[in-house]
Amino acid sequence: MIVTTTPSIEGHSIVEYKGIVFGEVVSGVNFIKDFAAGLTNFFGGRSNSYEGELIEARQNAINEMAMRATQMGANAVVGVDVDYEVLGQGNMLMVTASGTAVVIS
Repeated sequence: MIVTTTPSIEGHSIVEYKGIVFGEVVSGVNFIKDFAAGLTNFFGGRSNSYEGELIEARQNAINEMAMRATQMGANAVVGVDVDYEVLGQGNMLMVTASGTAVVIS
């Protein structure tokens, strides 16, 4: 399945619009990652633990969106947007991917 942020796919025609499709992931960050990120914040540098969590959550949201598009009969998703939110006391991360499920030829 082609998943893209663009409104069209070069070399293909959109022959049917199936509708808006979403993929959501809410991910908890554990105490160890919180502690390690706090140290990184204090001493400076990048937080590999949070970056890894963010990458995994984003990919899971995109995969879920693509799966839902397939269930709708689509073979591509265009106009994809990914949003991030911090929930609760800052220990929950929500990633949402949305786009338009389409059939391309």
